Amino acid sequence: MDALRFAYRPLPVRVVFGDGVLAGLPAEVDALGLSRVLVLSTPGRRADAGRAASPLGARVAGVHAGAVMHVPAEAAAEACRVAGTLGADGLLAFGGGSAVGLAKAVARETGLPIVAVPTTYSGSEMTPTWGMTEDGVKRTGRDERVLARTVLYDPSLTLGLPAAVSAASAMNATAHAVEALYAPDASPIVSLMAEEAVRALAGALPEVVRNPGGLPARTRALYGAWLCGTCLGATTMGLHHKLCHILGGSLNLPHAETHAVLLPHALAYNAPAAPDAVAALRRALGRDDPARALWDLSGSLGLPRSLKDLGADPAHLDDVVARAAAGGFANPRPPEEAGLRVLLRDAWEGRPPAAS
Repeated sequence: MDALRFAYRPLPVRVVFGDGVLAGLPAEVDALGLSRVLVLSTPGRRADAGRAASPLGARVAGVHAGAVMHVPAEAAAEACRVAGTLGADGLLAFGGGSAVGLAKAVARETGLPIVAVPTTYSGSEMTPTWGMTEDGVKRTGRDERVLARTVLYDPSLTLGLPAAVSAASAMNATAHAVEALYAPDASPIVSLMAEEAVRALAGALPEVVRNPGGLPARTRALYGAWLCGTCLGATTMGLHHKLCHILGGSLNLPHAETHAVLLPHALAYNAPAAPDAVAALRRALGRDDPARALWDLSGSLGLPRSLKDLGADPAHLDDVVARAAAGGFANPRPPEEAGLRVLLRDAWEGRPPAAS
């Protein structure tokens, strides 16, 4: 411990967590001095978003249900136009990663503050990371203008989330914590949160899938997802997220399910170069081989375990390998084409992760 050195900067996000905290939305909006809030959601959550925002009354400038996966540039441009037309002075992101991602795109362009009400386990609401897809390429970056000012975590809002969607979203969140454990800017604080996050989600998810209407398990899962998002916001993304962004942007694969498929394989690839992360995950998962434990967990939850099942065309995998091998991101093990080819082959076939 004498040689311990690290830097850790807590992000300035107000988090309100607990069953029923959505009732405090008007007070949170008032505390930010907002009077014309644009509500953002996916098309399928428009009615739910409107109901959630209804206590704001005249402070709702409108509901824009234009959020879709991977934040296409044209969707972001349209949301910015709507915000300007309605004279919005703030944004309310209601839903999962797509709604939060769209809010971030608008905030990055306009500087409008975000209040987030997550209904999935994506964790994006806790990060200053934005992403946008244009011409089949997903670009990402960090900008504190896109960081939510306030996040309301109300577990009751996740009760209607189907079991399969819950499982995929939570495995996506788990990936944030796993990568945080071997990120170059990890710290003891982040590592503690990441280990606890994986433990909470792995313990809660089987119960969530068995009984999607059970509030105690939903609460533990949302708690784990909050920790995962906090870890992602504090550290640098590595190989796993890079591969998911390439596959999502170029092949338009479903975001959360792609994370779920790739996570065990990316962890197996990095494990030889990340012994401390592996030790933390062994404690969190209670298994000697964390990569296989995550692969087994995903299967037990009924999630797809192959890129083939997600509709990935194998003809594109060589391009994915080449783009990932080009580097440009931090990772404990260098991205080598031969190893990446094995990783993606196994992920496409749905095989157990290969020990490296």
